[in-house]
Amino acid sequence: MRPAADVVVLENEHWRVGVVPETGASVAFGQVRVDGEWCDVLRPTPTESLRHHADCSSYVLAPWSNRVRDGLLRFDGREWQLRITDDDGTALHGAVFEYPWTVLEKSRSRLVLRFDSTMFVGVNFPWRFRAQVTYVLDGERLWWRTELENTDREAFPAGFGHHPFFVRRLTDAAGRALGGEALLQINCRRGYALEDAMALGAAGPIPERADFVDLRPLGRAFVDDCLTGRTGDVAAYISYPGVLDVDIEADHLFSHVVVYLPVDKPFFAVEPVTNANDAFTLEASGVPGVGVFRVQPGETREAAFALVATLAS
Repeated sequence: MRPAADVVVLENEHWRVGVVPETGASVAFGQVRVDGEWCDVLRPTPTESLRHHADCSSYVLAPWSNRVRDGLLRFDGREWQLRITDDDGTALHGAVFEYPWTVLEKSRSRLVLRFDSTMFVGVNFPWRFRAQVTYVLDGERLWWRTELENTDREAFPAGFGHHPFFVRRLTDAAGRALGGEALLQINCRRGYALEDAMALGAAGPIPERADFVDLRPLGRAFVDDCLTGRTGDVAAYISYPGVLDVDIEADHLFSHVVVYLPVDKPFFAVEPVTNANDAFTLEASGVPGVGVFRVQPGETREAAFALVATLAS
């Protein structure tokens, strides 16, 4: 039996965060200090699951987020067959979660990790690239910065994002509920019509199930939607009534937000991402505004977001 993966812990007076470099730079836990004790805000990862990115608190999505239909990547009139990585027949959530990342810098409140595709065989992307992720604790802010560099000889299409899972309800060390269940607001004005979780065309009205323009309870219905048309620097807001507020501040390159509300689970996901679901297919078909960006040889694209945790007054 393999030993559990090593966790690098960052800590300041507000946040305590664990990161697993060898599991795609995934996050193992994210805790905020409430009344003198650490409370999980991100879904904690069981020790036995630290080597499985999908069981982690969050994981890196690069060099694209969400799905590629049939794994067929279209760009500049050419096509590449990506390896199918999900049971739904798509290439899902990028190519970097399968590999260990190198630690470039580590301190009590800062961790810098890098992935170089040339160091591995079979990376599920046709071009060479490097990705770098920086986690920083700065007071009430937990910063996540992503950089994507083209180390190939030709341009390629790309996107990136993160997949944080939040707890529906805060609990103390004894498992007792703190305050009410989470409320959610997403500051986006448009959404996509989806089929098999993939967008069918340009963004339009937000589906009713995913309408969190105004702060409201999560509800019990299944939601897996992609939203865009952001209206400000705060992409989303989560309230744990009477206990904690969490703003998701994000650079505007994160032009999309995926909201995932599974049924009968104690967690949900709010994902800052640059591109729509199945964006490569949409972009190749001429659909505007889907968030795919072209990265030239030697160019680096980067963006950051922060979870800002404020204790309720």
